Amino acid sequence: MNKSFLFMSKIILLLILCFATGCSHQHKSLFSKENITPWCIVPFDVKQRTPQARAEMLQRLGFSKLAYDWRDVNIPEFDEEVAQLKKHGIRMTAFWWNGGLPANENELKASERMNMQIDFLKRNSLNLEVWMTLSDGNLKQESDEVKYTKLASQIDVLAGELKKINCRLGLYNHGGWGGMPKNMVETIKRVKSDNVGIVYNFHHGHEHLDMMPAAFNMMLPYLYCVNLNGMKKEGPQILPLGEGSEDARILKMIAESGYSGPLGILGHVNEEDVEIVLKRNLEGLKKLLMELGETKASKTY
Repeated sequence: MNKSFLFMSKIILLLILCFATGCSHQHKSLFSKENITPWCIVPFDVKQRTPQARAEMLQRLGFSKLAYDWRDVNIPEFDEEVAQLKKHGIRMTAFWWNGGLPANENELKASERMNMQIDFLKRNSLNLEVWMTLSDGNLKQESDEVKYTKLASQIDVLAGELKKINCRLGLYNHGGWGGMPKNMVETIKRVKSDNVGIVYNFHHGHEHLDMMPAAFNMMLPYLYCVNLNGMKKEGPQILPLGEGSEDARILKMIAESGYSGPLGILGHVNEEDVEIVLKRNLEGLKKLLMELGETKASKTY
């Protein structure tokens, strides 16, 4: 067998592989339903569903993921939540961290609440993202530079522990100093761990709208997830997708940025059945996608 034949065979094989990979990437759209994660659905549900009922509801709506936002009343249900999600073909991809940042390793080891959460993640081999707010807490009188450095050191303590169980740490905006895109980015730049990123919540980002797309592009290299919301500059804070004056612009901005990670939608309404809230957001997102010409993605809803 001559060398030219072998060379041509390799070229043809590479072309076949590239074509196959390209087809695979084209099949999955940023806005496809398979890329959508429900968030804020556990405490915000007038029906207060059990883990089984919640998993059944998510399966009924066609979701394959859940970002788990819990309260103390849900702690005894943690393991059952995972079991029911797996049973219904749904993966827990994110877990809300409660308890703040440990000042150092000794504080982390001594904290019953922090260790309870780490033990849960470890025994269930979840390998997910742990989401927590960034706050300047007792550093409010310090300069930004001092805040960045001290918070980065604390983040490294928690991130290091999470890395041992193959989890990542996502800092999410929840208002205040720690919710500003620049402050999240500058803090992460000083973090030594390589498993720390940003989860951006638009429902806590009304004051950032005039900074877009510059603020979004600043966060882009660190983004783990982007949680969508109907957006009007004047509020309200929670609005169904499709009912905000800024929604189409935001979706277009995200697409044009090159962001390729997961997107979240909210169930963040206390007085309603969360299934109805999620349906409303799915319908609004589908409508927006059709308006933007994202026909292929809209057909997945």
